[in-house]
Amino acid sequence: MKKLGFGLMRMPLTDPTDAAKVDVEQVKQMVDLFMQRGFTYFDTAIMYNNFASQRVAKQALVDRYPRDSFTLATKLHNGFFNSLEDRDTVFNQQLEQTGAGYFDYYLLHGIEAESLKKYEQFDCFNWLLDKKAKGLVKHAGFSFHDTPELLDEILTKHPEMEFVQLQINYLDWDSEWIRSRAVYEMAVKHGKPVIVMEPVKGGTLARVPEAAEALLKAREPEMSVPSWAIRFAASLPGVMVVLSGMSSVAQMEDNTAFMQDFKPLTEDEVALTGEVAKIINAQIAVPCTGCAYCAPGCPMQIAIPQYFSLYNEDMRENLAEKGWTVNFTNYENLTMKFGKAADCVACGQCEGVCPQHLPIIEKLKEVSAHFDH
Repeated sequence: MKKLGFGLMRMPLTDPTDAAKVDVEQVKQMVDLFMQRGFTYFDTAIMYNNFASQRVAKQALVDRYPRDSFTLATKLHNGFFNSLEDRDTVFNQQLEQTGAGYFDYYLLHGIEAESLKKYEQFDCFNWLLDKKAKGLVKHAGFSFHDTPELLDEILTKHPEMEFVQLQINYLDWDSEWIRSRAVYEMAVKHGKPVIVMEPVKGGTLARVPEAAEALLKAREPEMSVPSWAIRFAASLPGVMVVLSGMSSVAQMEDNTAFMQDFKPLTEDEVALTGEVAKIINAQIAVPCTGCAYCAPGCPMQIAIPQYFSLYNEDMRENLAEKGWTVNFTNYENLTMKFGKAADCVACGQCEGVCPQHLPIIEKLKEVSAHFDH
């Protein structure tokens, strides 16, 4: 299997203010190009694209290609079951929504210390093995957002899990929050193949500061900036596939081009990504990946990831010289449909589900101080 996977999480939209309004026709073009170039791994989940992702997988992929020609992964998220029966209800809905018949890879979604308690309480590891025994799942594993120590505990207790999905990118490689290197090394220690999520960190590593881009272009002028991020992750021994949440045919063209005949980064090139990471870390205000897990439960309907993205862009600008950027208008337009950053009631729902463990409430205060005049 080629090492690039299509993450059906940030698909192109017909309405940029509604993640469920997916441009299915463009996704079909993307799927066709992906398959034509020999790539086969697709990744979806219940809540991706505001709960539209699994149905789009059916329309753009399952209904259009023989079932044995592609690999489909989806997940059980702890937010969607509260009983033993609920687990099967969710799974059967996923089979219905995707029309897949079975799932090649099935994951317990986003395990960290708190969610692990629920997965254990409802015996989800054994439940998943039962699905595998019945032929409804080919490979059982989980995605993970916590410490290497916790990952060690889980893999020691559940050696039957066949793979782990981890957030790995060169910006988070030595991050004190994400600890990409340490969790990756723990998975390798246990002999588990790794699937990489967030290799481009929600687009952060596609739009790097000018000084960082200059370093990359000086080394390989023909390679796109995001190619460095995906190739960094794919170069790691033990990495089975790298998921990219592609949002356009152009992104699909680029990613499949440089991954078709993939060549791992050299030691010098890996060192260069470390230099780029230092430049980015010096300028990034909120290390949000845009996964949007925080948004659906917000009682004030605040567009948290979008606001963080606008804020990050402005923090990279020399505002003392400019004074105003187009992001003030972009922010105002979003507030016509969503709550303002200032509307936050500090309920903490968002922080409870954030895979990056960000201090969202405090960061929204910063966003509000910047945009809400």
